[in-house]
Amino acid sequence: MMQSSPLNARRAISWIGRRVLAGIFIYAGYAKLTMGMHPRPPIGVALSFFALQVDSYRILPSWGVKSVANTLPFAEVGLGLLLLIGWRFRIWATIVTLIMLGFFVAVVRSYALGMQINCGCFATPEPLTIKTVLRDGAFTALALLMTIFAFMEAREPHPWSAPGAP
Repeated sequence: MMQSSPLNARRAISWIGRRVLAGIFIYAGYAKLTMGMHPRPPIGVALSFFALQVDSYRILPSWGVKSVANTLPFAEVGLGLLLLIGWRFRIWATIVTLIMLGFFVAVVRSYALGMQINCGCFATPEPLTIKTVLRDGAFTALALLMTIFAFMEAREPHPWSAPGAP
């Protein structure tokens, strides 16, 4: 029986998705922690500024806003690094996809309600527009495909493994 090719569309999308989403998550987390400024403001100031952006979505109670603002930037950097190295890829891809889905729902909801807020994605004043919705939708679709393909690949033998090897 012929072995499957080490390169196929699923593996290519997973590979590209890992790198693109890792870069986005690392950059987004870093930008939230530095507010896009050099020299970097104190972490407390940056997190307070991000808390205002989270609160502008009017979804979470005050304790939820504080929790998200104090953990999300660090989690984004950490998840981005974990995606990049690929260790336990299916776990981190699933978590990234859930975060992307949650954020996409919040963005679509806010856009549909006509809220005039900043996205809060990359710590720059970026109004919530249809362009933002489409961009986040594309990133969410990439995350979802990457995760689905990662689980599909895990069911198949590695393409370079010996025939009949366990």
